[in-house]
Amino acid sequence: MASENLQLGLDTFGDVNARPDGTLAPYDEVLRNVVAQGVLADQVGVDAFGIGEHHRDDFAVSAPEMVLAAIAAKTDRILLGSAVTVLSSDDPIRVYERFATLDGISNGRAEVTLGRGSFTESFPLFGFDLADYERLFSEKLDLFAALRAEGALSWSGTHRPALETEGVYPKTVRGSLPVWVGVGGSPESVVRAARYDFPLMLAIIGGDPARFRPYVDLYHRSLKERDAPMLPVGVHAPGFVADTDEQARELLFPHFKRARDRIGRDRGWGPVSKDQFIADIEYGAMHVGSPETVAIKIATTVRTLGLDRFDLKYSYGTMPHGDLMRAIELFGTKVAPMVREILAG
Repeated sequence: MASENLQLGLDTFGDVNARPDGTLAPYDEVLRNVVAQGVLADQVGVDAFGIGEHHRDDFAVSAPEMVLAAIAAKTDRILLGSAVTVLSSDDPIRVYERFATLDGISNGRAEVTLGRGSFTESFPLFGFDLADYERLFSEKLDLFAALRAEGALSWSGTHRPALETEGVYPKTVRGSLPVWVGVGGSPESVVRAARYDFPLMLAIIGGDPARFRPYVDLYHRSLKERDAPMLPVGVHAPGFVADTDEQARELLFPHFKRARDRIGRDRGWGPVSKDQFIADIEYGAMHVGSPETVAIKIATTVRTLGLDRFDLKYSYGTMPHGDLMRAIELFGTKVAPMVREILAG
């Protein structure tokens, strides 16, 4: 059963926008657009705003906490987090320090989602061997878990020298940083999140969300076996809101196809068709359409998986800033209230 305190958030990766004339906006403009989007999300009552980390030319954000800090200075209530922070190719202590700094700037509104990401550019960029992909994440997550107590620390592993420290600074407002672990569908990752008492964020980017129910059950079972309290479960899934179903599909598809086909060329996928796009909206992970359509699908996903949090990844490819602002407005003023009404009724 979904939590009565369901949180509804929005995520973006800071995709490079197309301007109204079709040209691509420069990175500085995209970054300012993301700040404006976060500020609007706060104004229309969205619970949380997440920004992902990438190191590719089709995304403007490689340092989410910097952009989140700019949003923090212009907002009052919205939670601010990453979607996700690629811990495998970063330093856990620096990540904690940066988000603890964001927590202070935002007066206790920072959170972080740790994961391995869906791209690997950061590994050679920062001098890591992809052959160490699994070990790096496992050990760095272990160190990050130890940092949450914000006290003296003694830790050793294989990817860095042993660490002895009296503390990591600054301290957070609440005495510990809220942390989610992003999981894309690995049972081992689900069990590991439970072992460290991290809330679980499922990244559902394709297929029927219902197929992730076994992972939710596994997570709850793993917590129960340790006599640990039940912890929140969330979902990050793609979508887009417009005034009508037809408008949402027509606005999104060219940008979806351009981005999906570019990634597909790198991964050996064929070009995506309009029929495949529509099928994923009707039967898969895409939460796309009018406010009513999106609200019904989100409520179904929340009920099916028993969620405490749902984050809509509202940006996709070169979707113009104006269309994204309208989607945020509709999500906060119409979709979120309808989701809560459906779940209450």
